[in-house]
Amino acid sequence: MIDRMFGKITLSIIKPDAVQKEYVIPILCKIIHAGFHIAALKMTELSKKSAKKFYAEHKNKLFFESLIRFMSSGPIVSVILEKENAVKDFRILIGETNPVYAKKGTIRNLYASSLEKNAIHGSDNNQNALKECLFYFSNREIFLKENFC
Repeated sequence: MIDRMFGKITLSIIKPDAVQKEYVIPILCKIIHAGFHIAALKMTELSKKSAKKFYAEHKNKLFFESLIRFMSSGPIVSVILEKENAVKDFRILIGETNPVYAKKGTIRNLYASSLEKNAIHGSDNNQNALKECLFYFSNREIFLKENFC
C-alpha cells in the first residue's frame, strides 16, 4: 500500500529534546500549516538496539554512539507526512541540520538548540522515506489522504 506513495510521503521524527521541551504541538501545527497531511503518528521510545538499526548508515561515523544515546534518551514522536514532493518540501520546512545555518522561520531555527539536539528528523530522499516509514509503522497504522472520501 505505502509503496504506491513514492514521492508523496516522508518520515518525521520529533526528537527527545523537542518532546521534553513540549514543542510537539507547535511543530505539528507548523507542519500542518505547510500543507502536509498526517498519515500516521505515534509517541514511542526508541531502544538503543532500534536506534542502532535505524541509524545504521552512520555506524562508522564519530557521532554514532552519541546519536544513539540521544535518540534513546526519551520519548520521540514519529510521523508519516503526505504531500506532493513531500521529502523536498519537508527538508525546506525543517531547515539545515545544523540550526546555526537554518533559515529564519524553519523548524530547526525555531526549536533546535544544537547540531545533535536539532529537534527533528526528516527523510533525506524518497527511497529512505519509504524504508523509514515502514521502520516505525505497519501498513495498518497508515491513513493516507487518498483513501479518504
